[in-house]
Amino acid sequence: MAEKKPAASPGKKPNRYSAIVGTIFKRHYRRGETQFDFSRDEFVGVAKSLGIALPKNLGDTIYSFRFRTALPPEIVATAPKGMEWGIELAGKGLYRFRLGTLIRIVPRPDLIAIKIPDATPEIVASYALSDEQALLAKVRYNRLIDIFLGIAAYSLQNHLRTTVSGIGQIEVDEIYVGVNRNGQQFAIPVQAKGGTDQLGVTQTRQDIACCVQKFARLTCRPVSAQFTADDTIALFESTLDGEDVKVVEEKHYRLVPSDEIGDQDLITYSKRGR
Repeated sequence: MAEKKPAASPGKKPNRYSAIVGTIFKRHYRRGETQFDFSRDEFVGVAKSLGIALPKNLGDTIYSFRFRTALPPEIVATAPKGMEWGIELAGKGLYRFRLGTLIRIVPRPDLIAIKIPDATPEIVASYALSDEQALLAKVRYNRLIDIFLGIAAYSLQNHLRTTVSGIGQIEVDEIYVGVNRNGQQFAIPVQAKGGTDQLGVTQTRQDIACCVQKFARLTCRPVSAQFTADDTIALFESTLDGEDVKVVEEKHYRLVPSDEIGDQDLITYSKRGR
């Protein structure tokens, strides 16, 4: 899947973040390395050496490069052709730069949206407190996990905070359990992004690690959900292929009043199901 790299936002905060992360990368990176760890404690010394104010929210410095902003050009330039640097959790207060073939999961612009009758309660849609919460609610009330994966799925917990060995504390946006017609059972971690945030494979990787440790008897099928510009919901199923996260399936769904699904839509969908 072709990835669109987000441009860094203008303003003092992204530039300060870039200066700190760029310096940390330069101090640790050696030519030919594919991964290395660094500590959040290093931020204090780096900011002091650069003569810049330490960001109040150190976690946001890393989060911005994981899900919002492109890494500084001097970091991007060190990646071999076809590879990109990403940042993932590596323990309490620890992070890891890792080279991979896919860092962000970006919806395809040419994929047709499938119309689904909108079953979201209006009162829920009216009072959702964030894009992410609204997205998770729409996925849940419209049974989009069931539809997408073709299994019966049930929401187990929203915003599951837990600790994973070798990674540290993580938060799974929502986790489902499911079963298919043969009795096979599944754990389905869902990461959701709305607004300007983008889906990252680092969260998929940690969601898979969580399932391996917490739900070892269940088959893990990680799902990523993203609002697109026209409020279509893009869903992705991913898997680990060696060390890399790969997208297995992508579908787009548009929630509409039932009377907006016409005969021609139903004919088209019936042909796809054959």
